[in-house]
Amino acid sequence: MGLRRMLAKSAPRETLTAHLAATLAGAVALRRRLGRIALTEQATDGLFWSAVCLAGLCHDAGKIPDGFQAMLAGATRRWGERHEVVSLGFLPRLIGDGRLLLWVATGVATHHRSLEGGRGPLAPAYGTASAEEWRQRFHPILADVATELATWLADTATSAGLPVTPRALDGLDVVDEARRLFGQLLDAWELPVQVEEGLTGVLLQGAVTLADHVSSAHGMLHTEQPLDAEFRPKLEKAFNEKGRSLRSHQTQAEAVNGHLLLRAPTGSGKTEAGLLWAAAQVTAIADAMGGVPRVFYTLPYLSSINAMAGRLGDLLGDDGLVGVMHSRAASYHLAAAICPEDGDDERGEAAKKAVSRAAATRLFRETLRVGTPYQILRGVLAGPAHSGTLIDTANSVFVLDELHAYDSRRLGYILATAGLWERLGGRIAVLSATLPDALVRLFRGALDQEALLVEASTGGAPLRHRLALRHRHLTDTDSIEEIKSRLAREESVLVVANNVADAQHLFAQLQPEIDEEAAFLLHSRFRRMDRSALETAIGQRFGVGRPKNKGLVVATQVVEVSLDVDFDCLFTSAAPLEALLQRFGRVNRVATRPPADVVVHPAAFAPRRAGGDDHADGVYPRIPVETGWEILTRHDGGEVDEADARLWLDEVYSTAWGQEWYDDVQKNQRIFSEAFLGFAHPFVSRDELTEHFDELFNGTEAILAQDRDAYEADLNQVIDDKAAGRLLAERYLIPMPYWATPQTSWERRLGLRIVNAEYDERLGLSKIHGPAAQVYQAGEVL
Repeated sequence: MGLRRMLAKSAPRETLTAHLAATLAGAVALRRRLGRIALTEQATDGLFWSAVCLAGLCHDAGKIPDGFQAMLAGATRRWGERHEVVSLGFLPRLIGDGRLLLWVATGVATHHRSLEGGRGPLAPAYGTASAEEWRQRFHPILADVATELATWLADTATSAGLPVTPRALDGLDVVDEARRLFGQLLDAWELPVQVEEGLTGVLLQGAVTLADHVSSAHGMLHTEQPLDAEFRPKLEKAFNEKGRSLRSHQTQAEAVNGHLLLRAPTGSGKTEAGLLWAAAQVTAIADAMGGVPRVFYTLPYLSSINAMAGRLGDLLGDDGLVGVMHSRAASYHLAAAICPEDGDDERGEAAKKAVSRAAATRLFRETLRVGTPYQILRGVLAGPAHSGTLIDTANSVFVLDELHAYDSRRLGYILATAGLWERLGGRIAVLSATLPDALVRLFRGALDQEALLVEASTGGAPLRHRLALRHRHLTDTDSIEEIKSRLAREESVLVVANNVADAQHLFAQLQPEIDEEAAFLLHSRFRRMDRSALETAIGQRFGVGRPKNKGLVVATQVVEVSLDVDFDCLFTSAAPLEALLQRFGRVNRVATRPPADVVVHPAAFAPRRAGGDDHADGVYPRIPVETGWEILTRHDGGEVDEADARLWLDEVYSTAWGQEWYDDVQKNQRIFSEAFLGFAHPFVSRDELTEHFDELFNGTEAILAQDRDAYEADLNQVIDDKAAGRLLAERYLIPMPYWATPQTSWERRLGLRIVNAEYDERLGLSKIHGPAAQVYQAGEVL
């Protein structure tokens, strides 16, 4: 059996040399896209990309043992050994530079498993085994095949211009060579290393892993960035068609060369300013480092992410240029692809395409991606599963929108990681309509380079809102009567409650006052398909620029940054000032009318069921809400000047509570840095931290007991594609926080949680039945 018959994969069938050549090509493509990474070039004396390419070329050479080939041929079910360890045996005769040899060996050995910890670590399995044990475990290996492969590797590397010095192959013993080099590798990484060296090791691992995955999936990395020097003319053309022109803060943001802080009110073109800045940074990074910088536009909520992806696709004229980077990306693509009248066959085909599109994004295909920060932050978990995410952030541009929506712990983690992105050659912008000076100081403190502040001028701009306070709760009978009076005047009315229970109660009281098709309830506890339909309907009726329609939307916090909508008036429960200003921004959004009413009602304060400090309507800490209320009281009845509103925020953060918040952000920034960003032991598994990370940044999901049969039917609808069937079934999922899992039961066969509860397509999740009913109170799932 010669080299030509050696396989790398059996399904689909791929020869070993074809796969190695494809992985080398993937590594070369990755080098072209990422450019020079200053940190890695310093740590490796300029050898980084040579090491990546050589490791990609040699990473699976160890698949030639008879045991592995028999497994691919189906003659045995499991080989039981690690092929990447054998791959090391081809390196000493190929690479003469000892330093380069060690880096290449690192990339080869770690592209599937960690050295210590996690699933199947390499060091315990092979580190203490004798030469005879190695021979028994890996042999037989055909000597002529090993020699032929070593010759092919040398010829291929030489043809690719890689720095190799092939030596004579007489007496080549691949297993013995592998054992010796593996021992050197363990010695090199046994003791703690400096941050730059450890981080470089993780980036090397990520580059090899990513090149391998791209070649295995036969994927193609995009080689152009749609946000480049040609973006401004496209934006100006789109503006001109609407009778608009670029504003001063947008051109100022574009002129910044480096990090940016942008403070601009809702409706002032903040997003376009951030995109212009991003396009300028893409050009600057590409000129300095080569490559095609990626742009990551992050937002806190899935609905706002989906809306932004569609918006960018429309602006660029091709939604295929935009990657959607969150846990429900395939669901987004499916919703975009299907029509309500599609039959099962059409839905099945759409599901297959959506799965494929989401998989391509997971392979980092697109250079422009919209998502949550959490998907990018996962790169710090390192290891074979996450190091590819980390290297993809090198020489990239990050637009962090609406940082006010994150609590102090998550914000601290994001700021810590921003410092890492900067070290990897990245440039970061923070965009916010509500950017207090305290957050400006925190962001600047997280970075080494200067971050310039650009502010949208509000001088001479028409005032959009007139503030009115009430001294009764939003759910009070008199409050409801006042809202009804506005509906009777055929206005479009937005009502924002702080929790689901209040929102459901208000909707039940108000909906009978208006035509059913003009009233909507929106919160986070809907099935995916119902939430998507609601957001679409709300956007069509109340979207900015659409004809004026009467109607009602009752919502929770999800409306703050999720929908580009415009209402005649707002009734809201008191909340932190950042949240209130975002809610105000959904009214008279582009200032085409005289100042519109924004009516704020006091919150109800009480401890949560678990005890502790008082919270406003069970959601927000008491002190910032009360402080904000006191500030609003001084301006009751007046028109809201958005320049003054920023000063209101600074007043809140200048309190003792504000200092405590500031200190807590910095504490969490340090905690995250110490736990994740040291990289002293880069190849020790971080699996034990993964679950904690997921609990912090993700929730869980469940289906209704009454949807179980329909869910299972969708699972089995696409017979030849399980992933597509699961995607179709996901329309029944309802998001829930991790702490709500006791209210669900685990269905092992389906692999998901089930909740026994009342549900209505227009009202969402309500009363829970069964054992959980003893511990659940409506409104607690926020």
